[in-house]
Amino acid sequence: MFKRKSNLTKLPKERKLITHLFPKSTISEQYRMIRSNIMFSGVDKEITKLVVTSAAPSAGKSTTAANIAVAYAQAGKNVLLIDGDLRKPTVHYTFETKNVFGLSNLITEQVTLSQAVQNTQVENLSILTSGPIPPNPSELLSSKRFKDLVTGLEEYFDMIIIDTPPVLAVTDAVIMSTVVDGTIIVTNVETNNKHHLLKAKEVLVKSDANLLGVVLNNVEKSAKDDYYYYEYYGK
Repeated sequence: MFKRKSNLTKLPKERKLITHLFPKSTISEQYRMIRSNIMFSGVDKEITKLVVTSAAPSAGKSTTAANIAVAYAQAGKNVLLIDGDLRKPTVHYTFETKNVFGLSNLITEQVTLSQAVQNTQVENLSILTSGPIPPNPSELLSSKRFKDLVTGLEEYFDMIIIDTPPVLAVTDAVIMSTVVDGTIIVTNVETNNKHHLLKAKEVLVKSDANLLGVVLNNVEKSAKDDYYYYEYYGK
């Protein structure tokens, strides 16, 4: 349905996809470990829809979501990365593309799926940008149309990953966590606030979200590492 474009663009320097640019690096191996842990989390039900969020801003969740998406794509899965942040979207910056049509347009039925979904330079990976920022993000995301949209996307993709705003900032992440199979929280260990992290967990659990675990960002394991090291811990 979605044919790959030939005019590929370069990745921006400030938002490198380590798993794509350096697939044999230590950091890429950690993303593959995260992928494996997510897969093993689906004992009774396969995890095919995932929310990636954080307690607070600047945790690195968007970069984490993008690299997890690449890791799944490298495993041969047909992956869709959705920018569910209808307030401060970033996915179009990561992949250096336009954000003319996207999620907000699809929810309001202004465009078709083929018009909104974009191919990327990564094989098997497509993206759905946020689209124009609406005045009522929470209302759009809590609508039946959004839930039906996510369900319908399963017909075309093996794995759907949604990058959301921080849990404690707005209700959007909590809303989206109720329509997926699992949720992971990303936290920056250098700026981590334990109280905020516990509060985010409490909010998600109360909403019946399936909390899979936490990704610790900025964990330096060795002075020889060229990039930040990521680790995944289950509940």
